[in-house]
Amino acid sequence: MRLLIVEDEADMRKLLSERLQNEGYAVDTCSNGVEAVEYLSLGDYDGAIVDIMLPKLNGFQVLKAIREKKIYTPFMFLSALNDNEDIVKGLDGGADDYLTKPFDFDVLLARVRVMLRKTVGVHENVYRCGDLVLKESEMEAYRENEKIDLTAREFNILLFLVRNEGRVLTREQIISSAWNDGEELTSNVVDVYIRFLRKKIDDPYEKKLIQTIRGIGYCLKDEKE
Repeated sequence: MRLLIVEDEADMRKLLSERLQNEGYAVDTCSNGVEAVEYLSLGDYDGAIVDIMLPKLNGFQVLKAIREKKIYTPFMFLSALNDNEDIVKGLDGGADDYLTKPFDFDVLLARVRVMLRKTVGVHENVYRCGDLVLKESEMEAYRENEKIDLTAREFNILLFLVRNEGRVLTREQIISSAWNDGEELTSNVVDVYIRFLRKKIDDPYEKKLIQTIRGIGYCLKDEKE
């Protein structure tokens, strides 16, 4: 599961990122509302945790902007604004949850788990490309009804490819989808993992799904006969 944290206080942003990564989430972070809209527009996030009092665009404006773009990423406000009026404004504006600061981290984790169940509801938790089937909650992959053993990293990369079936994805986009924000990686690491995936989901089968787009990146596509 991939989360976006939008928080302008550096210490809080770092704390949230580290604690959520320790719980097994992949995390990206940014510090202002304009960046938040860009991240949510270009990325494929399972949920967003957003402060309200942000530079450039506040949290309410971020939520309005992405909903107008028909982006329905589950959205939680995490804010020091604790007036009932602000809470009602956030929830009525399309947020899935609203947690006030200070907060208990165990409560935040529980709220995140509830919020992410909505991602399952939106996507039905099952993705297909031709005869390739991914079951996200079980982290299982099948081709021609045969289960394929994948590492967590391989599964996350393949899930990103399937969610973007037919789109050409750069190596940088793939890194952003499957590695935590801040990890120093070269684009060659993507090529290595694509080779791993091809051995498992393409080489044993007649129809090949992963395509190389020279000079750009990769695309997952079911070529109809």
